[in-house]
Amino acid sequence: MCRWLGVSRSGYYAWRDREPSNREMSDQRLLEQVVKVFEASAGRYGSPRVQKALRRKGVWVSRKRVARLMREAGLKARVACVTRRMPGLRRFLSKGENKTLTFGDTTACNQIWVADVTYLKLKGRWCYLATIMDRHSRRILGWSLDHTRTTALTTAALKHALRKRASAQGVILHTDRGVEFTGSGFQSHLASAGIEHSVNRPGYCTDNAFMESFYHSLKGELIRKSRFQCFRDLHRALKRYINNFYNTVRLHSGIGYCSPIEYELMED
Repeated sequence: MCRWLGVSRSGYYAWRDREPSNREMSDQRLLEQVVKVFEASAGRYGSPRVQKALRRKGVWVSRKRVARLMREAGLKARVACVTRRMPGLRRFLSKGENKTLTFGDTTACNQIWVADVTYLKLKGRWCYLATIMDRHSRRILGWSLDHTRTTALTTAALKHALRKRASAQGVILHTDRGVEFTGSGFQSHLASAGIEHSVNRPGYCTDNAFMESFYHSLKGELIRKSRFQCFRDLHRALKRYINNFYNTVRLHSGIGYCSPIEYELMED
């Protein structure tokens, strides 16, 4: 084998018997901490968030080194393609404007909330998840899961959000133009809470990019490769993910690698 590889026997035995270098031993110790952070996130963190989590623990290391160690150890964050075509969307266009364009960036919580509905398949049947987020802190304020996509679904999510916040007077709620948001039942709840409604411009799905980003994380970090036995099982998993991980633990790059609740406490 040495002749085939073009190396000397003495060189091979010297390499085989050589003690690990200081760098190799340092990599091994660091990898143990990387694995702990990766497993604590249930495999949801890629190298950027692992590096930030290590830094919060007082471990200063470059992202490239973390990425190399994760790659060599076969640690790959869960990701998913979550785009779904909606051929009937144009039928639901209604009056309204995107008020977030003139508002600009938020400076505090309770200025702009964003909401949307996504599809989750359970044993060959669609379930619908409605969520409402405070755009400033990225915190999920309310959510609801059901077998039907109606104003009852979105109204339930809105009621949860209103219980989280003492007052929503003057808040702008941005959504798409689906009937579950533009229907009279949902609109009456917005009016009674003093919330202004803002909607996507026709053909501009990026107008609601914050919620799209959340659904990408949710499906990549929880739904993909998971098997749920029943509706209650899926509901419990969503509750754990949103309440115990996403809002309280998950590091968000858009808010300085803080969790939403931690960011809100810092803002106070």
